[in-house]
Amino acid sequence: MHSLIPVILSGGAGTRLWPLSRQSHPKPFLQLPDGETLLQKTLQRALALPDVHHFITVTNREYYFQTRDVYQPVLNQAEQRAAFFVLEPVGRNTAPAIAAAALQAEALIGPEAILLVLPADHLVQNQAAFAQAVERARRLAEQGYLVTFGIHPAWPETGYGYIEAGDTLEAAGTPLGFAVRRFVEKPDSDTAAAFLAQGDYTWNSGMFCFRADAYLSALERYEPQLYHDTRSAWAEGRCESDFRELAPGFAQVPDISVDYAVMEKAEQVAVVPGDFGWSDIGSWTAFGALLPDGVDGNRVLGDTVLEDAQNCIVHSSDRLTALLGVEELIIVDTPDALLIARKDRDQDVKRIVTELKRRGHEAHNLHRTVHRPWGTYTVLEEGARFKIKRIFVKPGAALSLQMHHHRSEHWIVVSGTAKIVNGEEERLIRTNESTYIPAGTAHRLINPGVIDLVMIEVQSGEYLGEDDIVRFDDRYGRVAS
Repeated sequence: MHSLIPVILSGGAGTRLWPLSRQSHPKPFLQLPDGETLLQKTLQRALALPDVHHFITVTNREYYFQTRDVYQPVLNQAEQRAAFFVLEPVGRNTAPAIAAAALQAEALIGPEAILLVLPADHLVQNQAAFAQAVERARRLAEQGYLVTFGIHPAWPETGYGYIEAGDTLEAAGTPLGFAVRRFVEKPDSDTAAAFLAQGDYTWNSGMFCFRADAYLSALERYEPQLYHDTRSAWAEGRCESDFRELAPGFAQVPDISVDYAVMEKAEQVAVVPGDFGWSDIGSWTAFGALLPDGVDGNRVLGDTVLEDAQNCIVHSSDRLTALLGVEELIIVDTPDALLIARKDRDQDVKRIVTELKRRGHEAHNLHRTVHRPWGTYTVLEEGARFKIKRIFVKPGAALSLQMHHHRSEHWIVVSGTAKIVNGEEERLIRTNESTYIPAGTAHRLINPGVIDLVMIEVQSGEYLGEDDIVRFDDRYGRVAS
């Protein structure tokens, strides 16, 4: 039996879950009501399958360190598995991403490696049924099929693509799946209802299974330029012990999905239908379904007071939210943004993100708490010529050696010990001690200890934007060579 390599695709902003999801903190990193993230659940689901010894994650450098942090607790509890990352300089959709992963799988295992492609932002709640579907898909992939997973539709959804099943495919008398007759893009409501009644259509889940060489051969046949450009970016990329960073030329690769590039054109395409509690958590209504069904149909997370309120979804983890005399609303409260929408408009939340981008508003990109390779910072308060942050630095981590043109900084250690480089001076400061960094001075912050370092930073100056950073040295690769 050929090796099974899960390929986790982790990118995208999840704009329909704004304001919880932002460009710098997309949907895979969102914490679900049970405390786990979608990315964490995807990895757990992949590692629970038999004969998995390697897995590949396709992401970018911005998410690379945060992804490793999410993976670490899972890998600590699992048997030793080899994790490898493919880092894109820019996202170019699923067809090139999977091609880069297939090239990496060939290098790690060989062309016969079977890829199980899993988006990092999907939820599967029945692991046993999922594993059975994967086993059927794997057997078809060994026969050379390009396999997609179909979800039996529960309602006439217009937001998903559909797959029409054809002839039954089997091995040794055991049905494994169906030949794909055709793919149908998101239909209107009447067509979706007809598909549901007909019974041989499934939702297109966006999960796939195929041999690495089968996918690459199909891609070379149907999208030769994309294939050759991706191979060049992979071959010319920088390779380290656990990651390959694709060359900048990858930015010129066509932006196209695997469905359009390969699956809708290839001949040996199969679908394995399944019922394994799948959801793409593609709206606040879908997220709300994960919350307990409360009084009057309300689903809430956080401290709430509801009076004469029906069928509302409330996500408010930081402060009390009160509802009075309303119904069918979505209320999502975060420290820097509040969303209030009718439930029947949940698919239009992305329009707000588009408008925020048009205005250049930071709320489409960053939360108050921002993840960095070394830890996090949280903006506590800001105003004219000042900003106050809480800075958390992981044990052994260090900020870059940097300088600011327009601001000075006061650092106060709350807990832990900080090693400070301040111009020509280097010293330790401990709890309740502080230091001052003048504008124009090269400085660095290091946590030399084995416990977390927590500091308060007070910035003052004429410009306090995050782009006022000149980096001289950085252990996380954020300084151009």
